[in-house]
Amino acid sequence: HMSMQDSTTERRTPSTEPRSAKPEALAQVGLPAEALPHHVAFIMDGNGRWAKRQGMHRGKGHVEGAKRVRPIMELCSDLGLDAVTFYSFSTENWKREPEEIQILMGLYVDYLVSQKEDLIAWNMRVLHLGERDGLPASVTDALDQVIEATAHCTGLLVGAALNYGSRREIVRAVQRIAREVQRGELTPDAIDDATIANHLDTALMPDPDLLVRTAGEMRVSNYLLWQISYAELVVEQACWPDYDLAHFTQTLHAYAGRTRQFGAIPEH
Repeated sequence: HMSMQDSTTERRTPSTEPRSAKPEALAQVGLPAEALPHHVAFIMDGNGRWAKRQGMHRGKGHVEGAKRVRPIMELCSDLGLDAVTFYSFSTENWKREPEEIQILMGLYVDYLVSQKEDLIAWNMRVLHLGERDGLPASVTDALDQVIEATAHCTGLLVGAALNYGSRREIVRAVQRIAREVQRGELTPDAIDDATIANHLDTALMPDPDLLVRTAGEMRVSNYLLWQISYAELVVEQACWPDYDLAHFTQTLHAYAGRTRQFGAIPEH
């Protein structure tokens, strides 16, 4: 299985077409379609802290946190967004307690398997960001099933960043590009921004224009470093298990209130 698309795949650029936003969803968040981001990337932080505050095992925080994903995916879909990405396990997370890792891995399998039919019904396509090597077979099997089952879906792209680290992703992209040069398929001078973007795990997605981190942490933690060059960063104090649709709506308002210049000078 190639989790990576080859360079011939069609990259989805944010469409200028009117979005397929449901009016009731727009009314729910109280924003016009054009004020919304195309791709929201989440760093789901604070599950363990939330659990400890409640006097529970950290694993319970992950169980509660998992319940937040589905309502957000549904709303993103109803709002006509192109993509949503969830950072659920980084390459650094292997340093955690084995028991916590085991709970997390079991959760991924349960979640992917239980949501598969709904994802198809919602026309959502799942993509894996990160490395397969190191993940238990149960997880890669569940991922493969869902990726295959939703490959034909044309709606919201859902990125599962699982065993993911941005620098490793960039290294893998560079290795693939180097092999193409070695085979004589590409000249070094022909390598540009698009070449690199098309060799990343996010090749099918537009870049995130909104990066959300919960639990008040002010860092990007090796997440989508190339892709977030122009993203608006919003840090929320709520821990992920408390981050509900009301919080997400506030985040969208914070995003909509910013003027995005992309390095240009404001007109007024």
